[in-house]
Amino acid sequence: MSRLLESYVHGRWVAAADEGTPLLSAIDSAEVARISSAGTDLAGAVDYARAVGGPALARLTFHERAAKLKQLGQTLLTGKDEFYATSRLTGATKRDSAIDIDGGIGTVLSYASKARRELPNDTVYLDGAIEPLGKHGTFFGQHIYTSRRGVAVQINAFNFPVWGFLEKLAPAFIAGVPSIVKPASQTAYLTELVFRRIIESGVLPEGSVQLLCGGSRGLLDHLGGQDSVAFTGSADTAAILRAHPAVVGEGVRFTAEADSLNASVLGSDVVPGDPEFELYVKQLVSEMTAKAGQKCTAIRRAFVPAAMVDDVLEATKARLAKVVVGDPDADGVTMGALASVDQRDEVVKSIRGLTKSATIVFGDPELVEVVGASAAAGAFMSPILLRGGDKAATEPHEIEAFGPVSTVLGYDDTEDLIELVARGKGSLVASVVTKDAALAREIVLGLAPYHGRVLVLNSEDARESTGHGSPLAVLVHGGPGRAGGGEELGGIRGVLHHMQRTAVQGTPNVLTAVGNKWVKGADRVAGGVHPFRKDLGELRLGDTIVGGPRPVSRADIQHFAEFTGDTFYAHTDPEAAAANPLFGGIVAHGYLVVSLAAGLFVDPAPGPVLANFGVDNLRFLTPVQVDDSLTVTLTAKQITPRQSASYGEVRWDAVVVNQKDEAVATYDVLTLVAKPEES
Repeated sequence: MSRLLESYVHGRWVAAADEGTPLLSAIDSAEVARISSAGTDLAGAVDYARAVGGPALARLTFHERAAKLKQLGQTLLTGKDEFYATSRLTGATKRDSAIDIDGGIGTVLSYASKARRELPNDTVYLDGAIEPLGKHGTFFGQHIYTSRRGVAVQINAFNFPVWGFLEKLAPAFIAGVPSIVKPASQTAYLTELVFRRIIESGVLPEGSVQLLCGGSRGLLDHLGGQDSVAFTGSADTAAILRAHPAVVGEGVRFTAEADSLNASVLGSDVVPGDPEFELYVKQLVSEMTAKAGQKCTAIRRAFVPAAMVDDVLEATKARLAKVVVGDPDADGVTMGALASVDQRDEVVKSIRGLTKSATIVFGDPELVEVVGASAAAGAFMSPILLRGGDKAATEPHEIEAFGPVSTVLGYDDTEDLIELVARGKGSLVASVVTKDAALAREIVLGLAPYHGRVLVLNSEDARESTGHGSPLAVLVHGGPGRAGGGEELGGIRGVLHHMQRTAVQGTPNVLTAVGNKWVKGADRVAGGVHPFRKDLGELRLGDTIVGGPRPVSRADIQHFAEFTGDTFYAHTDPEAAAANPLFGGIVAHGYLVVSLAAGLFVDPAPGPVLANFGVDNLRFLTPVQVDDSLTVTLTAKQITPRQSASYGEVRWDAVVVNQKDEAVATYDVLTLVAKPEES
């Protein structure tokens, strides 16, 4: 008997109380492992996540979590060869394994990078600007995100045993929420292997990740309003989970990525011989054969102008004829097996449904030539290309054959196209292949309400395009309607999904303390040591320098115009400037105002301030006339230490006023400031 997969719960590896169910190789149906969760303490796993994993993550800032995630990704990269060898048993070719394994690790590293760049070195994320709520500057509102005090349950599909769980785990981890990973049984042996290496690395805090191998019946019974469930799988199962009492009555957040009849559209402007025609056909075949078509983002419906159907079919058949099916380790094989014989049988059943209104023009669901393996023993099948018939037929828009299967459908015009695609009732992704930008806009806007992502492909972006079926960490992955109605990934959006947004009301001092960012109206500390003489350990929010006044002469303006070449009439032509209703005479350049302000607050001597790396939110509010005087107030607004550098970032609030105390410019100054020297 093969090895029984174990679950990792309560901080240890746990074997089930029975012998488990056999898991078979997709290549030859040999037993690879056994799986069961019998006897696993599900309630204890949830409690352990909340009591141990949650507090451990809560003690870390976004940047500290990101550093651990980066270390984890780098550790997993060193074990890729081992993962690839096991991935073969799922039927995956090396290309398929790269999509799953490298894609998953890449997602982890992407989230680590995004979090360091876009989140503060804190546990609180501020959402939007301060909202004034009173007339006298003492009452404001601020939206904040904080980590929910629950667990993220992640139920994954069989087709991506590595990427599927890493793409859910990464944003939850950055958000400070512990995860319970539940892989699909058929390929769980690969998930368990990768998970073992995660635990062995010791990188992640105890309790922050747990693994449940086997059935999860009863798991949702233990969840409540602080918890979430992210599900990938069939629409039928998603509907059952969505109706669970914990979701309906307890407020458990539930998102689903379900069956999706994704579409690829060939624009009416493309003809045979165009590079875009070849791109369309190449992409269609690639999406049919990658992972043997077992991708939630694969092209199921290929829409082409009615007059082009024959051309597309012939070109696609020619490419499909070159596909070699077999053992992924055999020379020349370009498409492996489906995940199991049962899965292959499900695909064959779906094909029979599709043929009620469509005709198979390439391949045979019951017959396939296999290289290096037995067609009878393994889960192999030929790519199947169908031609749609009656436009009124419902099957192509309702039946998903989750394998190397696609149906080519003709359309008459753009209006007809959008109506046909919409019959899919919501999909994860659509692609549009066209060289006409105006046509692309028309189609994209028509398809957008029904899709989570739309790729526009042409000869210009083809070399850099990641393709129709590639979810990216920085873009949302999900779709409306039939596709489940959820969103995963999307960069920081995926992190915020696991957090609670709360509106906090209070005084400027209170909001400064809560958000760790100085709010206008909060206390300032002026006088004494110049803030630029303080290192990151000494500097405090509210530290302020006031500089000025500094008069602005006509000679200053003239010199700046000549020196920079900015001779716009408002700065150089008195008569024209006087006729401008906004100025009424010569005014100073906005950038002259900013430059003069810098001269009023900068401390010129070497010190902790290492560099100015930018200005944000610059606004010019009141024109500066000749002989106006400028005064600048610079206040430490936000202090962000960097984890892996000897310095941090300081954001300063800058306000420049004239002699009438009117604000003429407001902006944020960004500097790099040294950390304290280690003793």
